[in-house]
Amino acid sequence: MLRLVGLFLICLTMFPAFGQSTSKYQVATITEVKVHQAAGSDASDAPSYDVSVKVGNIVYVVLYTPALGEDTVKYAAGRDLLVLVGKSTITYNDILGRSFAVPIENQKPSANLKEFKSVSRPAE
Repeated sequence: MLRLVGLFLICLTMFPAFGQSTSKYQVATITEVKVHQAAGSDASDAPSYDVSVKVGNIVYVVLYTPALGEDTVKYAAGRDLLVLVGKSTITYNDILGRSFAVPIENQKPSANLKEFKSVSRPAE
């Protein structure tokens, strides 16, 4: 009887593992950042950016609008981050662990994409 109860408890602890989702965060590299050109936008609107993110063999272009007019994303090319790719959004976490979802504007295979280039100063 004790073995039967023990077996039941082991099976009970394994049960939550079957109910978990299969979502998986992946490493992404920011390859390019451009200012988003929206048709008919006012100059008073907060700037948005088209950010190219390479995940595996696919490059996604997402629309990123920073909070409070921050512009640090302009200098983010080459940075790695963890992302969760959905059907129409990419989710990432900021440094405080808050999740943000950005809409995917475009996606393409990265076979013909050149890697980002770091700009170096000439030797003096």
